[in-house]
Amino acid sequence: MIFRFFDSFFLLFLLFFIRFASLQAFTGTYGINYGRLADNIPSPDEVVTLLRAAKIRNVRIYDADHSVLKAFSGTGLEIVIGVTNGQLQDMSSNADHALNWVKDNVQAFLPETRIRGIAIGNEVLGGSNTALYGVLLDAAKNIYNATKKLHIDKLIQITTSNSYAVFQDSYPPSSCKFNVNFIQYIKPLLEFFQQIGSPFCLNAYPSLTYMGNPKDIDINYALFQPNKGIDDPKFKLHYDNLLDAQIDAAYAALEDAGFHKMEIIITETGWASAGDQNETGANVTNARTYNYNLRKRLAKKKGTPHRPKNVLKAYIFAIFNENSKDGPTSERNYGLFKADGSISYNIGFHGLNAGGSSHLSIKDINTHGLSRSYTITLILCLSALILMIF
Repeated sequence: MIFRFFDSFFLLFLLFFIRFASLQAFTGTYGINYGRLADNIPSPDEVVTLLRAAKIRNVRIYDADHSVLKAFSGTGLEIVIGVTNGQLQDMSSNADHALNWVKDNVQAFLPETRIRGIAIGNEVLGGSNTALYGVLLDAAKNIYNATKKLHIDKLIQITTSNSYAVFQDSYPPSSCKFNVNFIQYIKPLLEFFQQIGSPFCLNAYPSLTYMGNPKDIDINYALFQPNKGIDDPKFKLHYDNLLDAQIDAAYAALEDAGFHKMEIIITETGWASAGDQNETGANVTNARTYNYNLRKRLAKKKGTPHRPKNVLKAYIFAIFNENSKDGPTSERNYGLFKADGSISYNIGFHGLNAGGSSHLSIKDINTHGLSRSYTITLILCLSALILMIF
């Protein structure tokens, strides 16, 4: 009876806490993208086991699949879900549809599933469907207004991920500006995100930049390995890795557009472990080196040369190799794990079939992983109640 009381008490005051406290959408510095364009990957329940064993807490999916949201319930994993590009037109033109989408795919799963953000499309600006450029902002506004109407806006962060196509002249980093073809769309979008406290989300791939110019870019510069680096005369800064340079280029573009305080979060970065003959550098050795060094880089909890106080946060692409993706061979080989749950290469994680302590059951996860977060949240709720009373 006492446990039933505390369960009800916990849920009641968690909702109270959600209403009045602004929570971060990203815990720590390391996250991962859970792409599912494959017919041979583990079930969502097994993915939960895998992620908890790897101690990866932040996860992004590209839709709002209910089997995933149910599997994540009660696990303590924090998830960002997505409005797909194909849904943007409807979300933009019909506020009621946006409200129903949020009710069905977000509110219905709270608080047990820790949905922390909604990504409005992916790489819309600069993408091939130019008809979506003009509807992105209204879609974001309608989804945000829906969260506000449902009193969950303090919990759910609204963002959209941008590719490097939105920039021009990114070398050296200080010279970067937004592409003139997209500024009419990007500036009002950034103004809205600034109003609601959202970050600028960027998909940054040093591997693709290197692949496009292997003669002039040192592979070690792209892989966080020792190298001469580059100097930025305007910033008067030295860069020893390409990812930091890409991020600071994005900061320079934001500053040029008038957004000096907006944070950047990397929503995709990674390195393919296989590729076609013309995909220079796409191999297992480079993939392991990049992802291993990136993990060490994020663990240091430091910023970039231009923004040293803005601790870098990044979602790695991706959990699995996805055999149903279109495009070149590299697109199907970004996974840290193979389709059967075993590791693609060793950067310190263990696969589902590794045995020993890495193979945790769902029961173990709920017992050991959730109990602490459950207790912390309960304490916070009790504290909020006490402050409210006194």
